[in-house]
Amino acid sequence: MSGREPRREEEGTKLNQKEELNRKIKEQKVVVDELSNLKKNRKVYKQQPNSNIFFLVDRTETLSECKNTLDDLKKAHQEIENSEKTKIRK
Repeated sequence: MSGREPRREEEGTKLNQKEELNRKIKEQKVVVDELSNLKKNRKVYKQQPNSNIFFLVDRTETLSECKNTLDDLKKAHQEIENSEKTKIRK
């Protein structure tokens, strides 16, 4: 039975990674939608990591960065999906 335990832990870890990626993708979709629907004259502020300081940023640049982040998250999710499918085939 000890041979199966690491596999269960590995599957559990991948499941957690997949759930975390799904959560991040949903979050990023909301950010992209919110930025997309802002009026042109609205100001956008970005919080600095690990602080309570916000800086004024360009809306279009921020929207572009968020879209790129969303694309990266989707790619990572797809890679996990593909690796699961190849394991099932083997």
